[in-house]
Amino acid sequence: MSKKHIEECVRESLQGYFRDLGGETPDGMYDMLVRVVERPLLEVVMQQADHNQSRAAEWLGLNRNTLRKKLVEHKLL
Repeated sequence: MSKKHIEECVRESLQGYFRDLGGETPDGMYDMLVRVVERPLLEVVMQQADHNQSRAAEWLGLNRNTLRKKLVEHKLL
């Protein structure tokens, strides 16, 4: 899957979100989107890294402590 395909999936999902709102004003979209994308990202990367936090942090371009904090926030530890 290419970056372009992922971008298109996100774009289509957001367009569907606005359709579902039916003209209502959205609120807190940025935080909502980060939350719904971050958890599956962490789950898949941790699985692919055999739950090695140092390796996963490197792949994600994060400090290991930052990754650990995010894993705790998402109740993945």
